[in-house]
Amino acid sequence: MFGVSHFWELAIVVILALIVFGPKRLPEIGGALGKGIKEFKKGTQELHDQALGDSSTVNSQTVTPSRPVEPARVPPANEPAATQPAAPPPPPADREAS
Repeated sequence: MFGVSHFWELAIVVILALIVFGPKRLPEIGGALGKGIKEFKKGTQELHDQALGDSSTVNSQTVTPSRPVEPARVPPANEPAATQPAAPPPPPADREAS
């Protein structure tokens, strides 16, 4: 999983953490970090479950239209789509007689 270069990077980070926090405080920080990650995963899972639960209730409700809905007409590929007529070109500029 880790290559040789990643091992040395990890070792440097661990040594720096030992120097900055000390050997007594490092397990406390690791435990707090683990609890934080666990709470984050739990919160995202609850949010995900809540979002799926809300969408399933919306999909289970049926809506009856008051009148039949006709499908939109799509022109065939070889038929050009209806477009607005182009605006007339601007009038030519008056030229002065020479």
